[in-house]
Amino acid sequence: MPVDWSSLWKKEDWWAVWVGFIIILVGLAAAAATGWTAQPFLQPWTGWYAKIEKLAIDVQHGLGWIAVFIFTLILTIIGVCAIEGRFVKEYIPGYLVMFILAWIAVMIGATPFAKAYGLEYPLWALIVGLLISNTVGVPKWLKPAVRTEFFIKIGLVILGLGIFFTDLVVAGSLAVVQALINVLVIWYVAYYICRGFGLDREFSSIMATGVSICGVSAAIAAGGAVKGDPKYISYTISMVLITAIPMLVGIPYIIKALAPTIGKYWLHVGGAWIGATIDTTPAVVAAGGFLGGRALDVAAIVKMAQNILIGFAAFIMAVYWVFRVEKKPEERVSPMEVWYRFPKFILGFIVASILVTIVISSIAAATGLSLAKAKSDFVVKFWQSAVDKYRSIVFFPLAFVGIGLDTRFKDLVAIGRGRPAAAYVIAQCINIVFSLFLVWLLWGGIFFTPPLAE
Repeated sequence: MPVDWSSLWKKEDWWAVWVGFIIILVGLAAAAATGWTAQPFLQPWTGWYAKIEKLAIDVQHGLGWIAVFIFTLILTIIGVCAIEGRFVKEYIPGYLVMFILAWIAVMIGATPFAKAYGLEYPLWALIVGLLISNTVGVPKWLKPAVRTEFFIKIGLVILGLGIFFTDLVVAGSLAVVQALINVLVIWYVAYYICRGFGLDREFSSIMATGVSICGVSAAIAAGGAVKGDPKYISYTISMVLITAIPMLVGIPYIIKALAPTIGKYWLHVGGAWIGATIDTTPAVVAAGGFLGGRALDVAAIVKMAQNILIGFAAFIMAVYWVFRVEKKPEERVSPMEVWYRFPKFILGFIVASILVTIVISSIAAATGLSLAKAKSDFVVKFWQSAVDKYRSIVFFPLAFVGIGLDTRFKDLVAIGRGRPAAAYVIAQCINIVFSLFLVWLLWGGIFFTPPLAE
């Protein structure tokens, strides 16, 4: 199979990488120009962000939001138009509305009430989207701007800049072990549960992949591999989004309640549990954000490890379906299929992590600072004050609003008389219990100190 170079400018995964790296490189250039001593990149941002907990509305506040809106609109509309192969004029007003909804969620999450009860912006972003989709509905002109996967992929590429590569390698190795065990066990359990409820092999395979690996992306990849009915894929995606909402809210509270029992590494266990069980990346990040600390880093790394398996799982399923299920030995599946199904934004995440490691190491060598001190200064003076803003209060809130807008409860009732939903929920419950036990063994400090432990 020849290499399709056009995917570099036509595919969503690649555009998430390009947009994320434009933001990263502009930020690094601005920081380097100021000698890493000033708050670089969109100076107005710092003034209002320091006052956000009081919900201050001042000139700097407004200028900061307007500047970021224009900048992100330009970057994302270029990507959207390239992906669609045409100019998507509806995206501009749609993105404006999405941006305002995300802003509302961020501001509500900054109120003293929300802070007191740990009700951060991800939950409010979901609620805002759900209220619209399940009452008045999502208008047609808004749908081109509901790019949940695109926004979250951009945010995850940027997140790579906040994770030191050596940490990623150490933690990622354990995450891959966890992912392999979890996926192999849960896939077969979910598959046979679905078959027991009368679902055919294609539907069962798609749903089992969605439960065990990574929800939306995995379901799409599995559906393509087995050439399943598009309705199966849509249904699985709907179940992923619906079940992600109570899990997003419930799992962090369960982990907090179990913290005294788990011990000092409860954030690591919580993050790993979130990454292993919640089947949509935006919800994983949201739940990890609820816990805070190392939970978000661990959750993102574990989810990345599962994402890595998507391409390989899809390739294996495609080969099996061609040579065993469909009984057409004359058909061949190229090894390049693994590359085409591999989530490219994961490469962006890894490259960003390598980049920050090189930058911090260079700063340490040039200034004579210790690596730990250089890393700390980088995080405070650059990461938290500039680039991370795009991830935490722009692209992630946009993605969480999108989850709500994509979710309609009544659409799940009519299909299969509830049997697919029951199969999915049972499989997911087993996944939750098994994964908690597994992550406790691997990340709870039972046998060794977990990676990323401070």
